[in-house]
Amino acid sequence: MDAQWLDSRQLAAWVRLTAVLELLPGVLDSQLRHDAGLTHFEYYVLAVLSETEGQSLQMSTLAVRTNATLPRLSHVIRRMEDRGLVRRRRRPDDARATHVELTEIGWEKVKASAPGHVATVRHHVIDALTAEQVDQLREIAEAMLGRLDPEGRLIPVYRRHDTVADADAGKDTDADTDADPDAGGGSAGA
Repeated sequence: MDAQWLDSRQLAAWVRLTAVLELLPGVLDSQLRHDAGLTHFEYYVLAVLSETEGQSLQMSTLAVRTNATLPRLSHVIRRMEDRGLVRRRRRPDDARATHVELTEIGWEKVKASAPGHVATVRHHVIDALTAEQVDQLREIAEAMLGRLDPEGRLIPVYRRHDTVADADAGKDTDADTDADPDAGGGSAGA
C-alpha cells in the first residue's frame, strides 16, 4: 500500500498537535505532583469518581471511563487505597464485582486539588484560545474522537459536561464556568 503523504499544511498541523500531545501531559502532571502529591492519572480517577452518583464505580467501569487496563488501574487503586483516598469493596447486591469508592479523604483531596488544576488548564489551554477557538477545539476533538473511539466507550467521559457547555454557549467566556467541586458532584474535570 502506498502512503498518502501529508501535504505541508497538514504536516504543519500534525507536528503542532504532536508537540501539544507531548508537552501538555507533563505540564498537568508536574502541577498536580507539586501542588497535590497526585499524578494526573490519580487526579483523573478521583475526578471521575467524584462526578459519579454515590462516588463509587465498579472497577471494570472505572477502567473504561479512565481508558486504563484493569492491571494498571488495580495498581493505581492499591496505591491510592494505601493513602486513604479510595476504598475497594464488594457490594451485597453484586458480590462478584469489586467497586471503588471515593473516601472522605479522597473527596477533600479532589476539592483541594481542583483549583490548581483548573488554573493550569486555563493558563495553558483555555486562555490561549479565543471563545471561537474553544468551540472549534471542541468540534475538532469530537471529530477525532469519532475515529479514535468509534464504539463510543468514552462518551460518558468526554460528553459529561455537554449540557452545561451548551447552556453556557452564550455567556461571557471570561467568567469562571468550571465546575465547582463544592457544588456537589463536580470535580472541575481532568
